[in-house]
Amino acid sequence: MKIAAHTLGCKLNYAETSDLLRRLADEGNTIVDWAECSRGAEKADLYLINTCTVTAVAEKKCRNAIRQAHHQNPDAQIVVMGCFAQVAAKEIENIPGVTLVLGNDKKALLPDLIRNNFNPNTFRFPLSTFHLQYSGEDRTRTFFKIQDGCDYFCTYCAIPYARGRSRSATVEETLCAARRIAASGAKEVILTGVNTGTFGQHQGESFLDLLENLDNLEGILRYRISSIEPNLLTDEIIDFVAHSRAFLPHFHIPLQAGSDHVLQLMHRRYDTALYAAKLQKIKSVMPDACIAADVMAGFNGETEEEFRKVLSFISSLPISYLHVFTYSDRPGTAALKLGEKIPVAVRREHTARLLELSEQKHKAFIDSQIGKTKPVLWESTPHSETQSLSLSATQPLMFGWTDNYIRLSRPYSPTLVNTVEEVEIRPENIVRE
Repeated sequence: MKIAAHTLGCKLNYAETSDLLRRLADEGNTIVDWAECSRGAEKADLYLINTCTVTAVAEKKCRNAIRQAHHQNPDAQIVVMGCFAQVAAKEIENIPGVTLVLGNDKKALLPDLIRNNFNPNTFRFPLSTFHLQYSGEDRTRTFFKIQDGCDYFCTYCAIPYARGRSRSATVEETLCAARRIAASGAKEVILTGVNTGTFGQHQGESFLDLLENLDNLEGILRYRISSIEPNLLTDEIIDFVAHSRAFLPHFHIPLQAGSDHVLQLMHRRYDTALYAAKLQKIKSVMPDACIAADVMAGFNGETEEEFRKVLSFISSLPISYLHVFTYSDRPGTAALKLGEKIPVAVRREHTARLLELSEQKHKAFIDSQIGKTKPVLWESTPHSETQSLSLSATQPLMFGWTDNYIRLSRPYSPTLVNTVEEVEIRPENIVRE
């Protein structure tokens, strides 16, 4: 079959989709580009949509993707899987064109289900099952799923219901998969999961155990930790990253709210003092580290007074940029019964102000790095896009990321693909997005 896939949501979803497509291609199927199908240049026999349920916007995008696929080829099979599929299977089944809905307990079985005429009753794995998966389209960077599920049950979040409790493979099993990644030629690995810091907790192992073993693995030059909760980011982990062979000075640390009152309503497991201390520790041992934060705008109880605290707190921190989400009610979560509801218009206003602050933070961080020399891993694909770039429009470009996550460009050179080069950061080679 010709198969097109569309992934919504996090890097974990991306890793899972990519792993499935690699397995499907190995069985003789042809993977076609979703964007090409959207433009009418290609048609698929099977449309695969991996969904997200973090926000109402993500769920709306899922419904739109289903309708788009059905419009492109009314005779095609449409399989909807992932988090939204786990919590809203009946709703999705009623959308015209949908062939099969697979929650997180079954989506890894898709190749087997295809061979069995899409009969979902043929197999069943509980949400306690864990599958090590990794992306494979990009020979430069790989997203590696090392953990799944969450035990935290924050009041706004439906992910524990969609993905189950926290679980992972053992360190040795994870290393075996990492060796396969190294053999594929990828030079950078991004460790992904729902709550990565809980890796190994049910096997008597720890996330730090995994990091130390990965650092000793030959063939992989660079690792990034995609996200880790501040209460699980120990000083030992920070010090290890600072002195490791391959782990990069780039942290993604969810904040969600910059107000202790709102953090308590969310049932987060830290306060603003702990969060600030973690960032100060990072900067004390890695002054050029890039630090990203997730922030939710408009959660219940985020009055204008509380929001001023959020802005003031974030402004005081050495954060490099923000991922901003607008709060939306998730069915079945405790937040539905909590606190003062914030009007949607106010939520959007708070989102816009946080995005503006993020842009200011990101510009200041990049400007602070100008003139410094950093290792850059150059990507494989030449690009002809030159909008907002000062390099010559007469030759294609290649892009790459510094160790501390600044995107740079240079004229395309095939000999530099998938290699690391020391590059001075200059205004003319920075890609500002």
